[in-house]
Amino acid sequence: MPREDVEVDNRLERLGIVDEDLLPDLADGRLRELYGAMVLSRRFDERRLELQGQGRIGTFAPAIGQEAAQLGAISALGEDDWFVPSYREAPMSLWRGAPMDRLLLYDAGYNEGAEPGEGSKDLPISVPVSSQAPHAAGIAYAAQVRRTGEVVLVTFGDGATSEGDVHEALNFAAVHDAPVVFLCQNNQYAISTPPELQTGASTIVQKAVAYGIPGMQVDGNDLLAVHVATTEAIDRARSGDGPTLIEAVTYRLSVHTTADDPSTYRDEEEEERWRDKDPIERFRRYLLERGVIDDAEVEEVDEDVGTRIDQAWEEAEQRMQQLGDPAAMFDHVYAETPPGLEEQRRAFLAEHEGDDHG
Repeated sequence: MPREDVEVDNRLERLGIVDEDLLPDLADGRLRELYGAMVLSRRFDERRLELQGQGRIGTFAPAIGQEAAQLGAISALGEDDWFVPSYREAPMSLWRGAPMDRLLLYDAGYNEGAEPGEGSKDLPISVPVSSQAPHAAGIAYAAQVRRTGEVVLVTFGDGATSEGDVHEALNFAAVHDAPVVFLCQNNQYAISTPPELQTGASTIVQKAVAYGIPGMQVDGNDLLAVHVATTEAIDRARSGDGPTLIEAVTYRLSVHTTADDPSTYRDEEEEERWRDKDPIERFRRYLLERGVIDDAEVEEVDEDVGTRIDQAWEEAEQRMQQLGDPAAMFDHVYAETPPGLEEQRRAFLAEHEGDDHG
């Protein structure tokens, strides 16, 4: 048999900085709202880094540098659609209406902070890498069977594409034309591992070819470009044309989590190159140049988000006082407490002797 090229019926696109012909139809008020959400997300992360350094909350994963990728995507999702996050999606959760004090409560170690609101179609934070992808594919399949018209947006990082769960979810969704959008935020590092040590492929988006679904690589630091790409993918899913894989190429400007030291695996020159592409600065310049906002409004946004974050922390502290004794976390792990855990309990009580645990 002679050698022949294998024909692949697939479409891959790359969407860079949005030009005038591709700009989404967003009113000025919506653009200002998105800018405020970006600033709020950044300041919220910065405040949480301070609180964690003071020992007032536990470890968490900042989204600093990834605000455009997240808010560009989530703002394209309908209110009646499903959102399935990983563990770095505070900007998206805030956009969907999650109270800041609830997120702070979770960061402080209270599971009550992960409780979805009544009627919510947002799943809780998923810490195990990629485990949320099959959940998203399953929800989308159920929506398809029930003909609800709902679409699912699931998010994950580049590291998750090295896990089987993502590929199982992509394959299942492709086979069944499930209405789900897979958003990979390629922030260049899976903790400390760069993409070239995760995959032999030159891009993540090309993995869509293996599943026979459309794929789009987009400038993840351009909010409008991400919004366009996600809107197209959602429209495609809602019309019955199945899933899409989007690779938003971005950069994590801060730590992987507060237990991480990026200086051990990347250099300052690399970080500086990406700081020049800061998504908030880019979007601010875009809005200022087009007269959507002015300098006075920029200052007003900064003041407003600071006040909101202060209030959220006060509310979170009050809720913590109401939730009772934190030592109860040792009581519901084992039927019979092992010696090691009992030792931790005694050490905890000794350190916090005299504290008011409720």
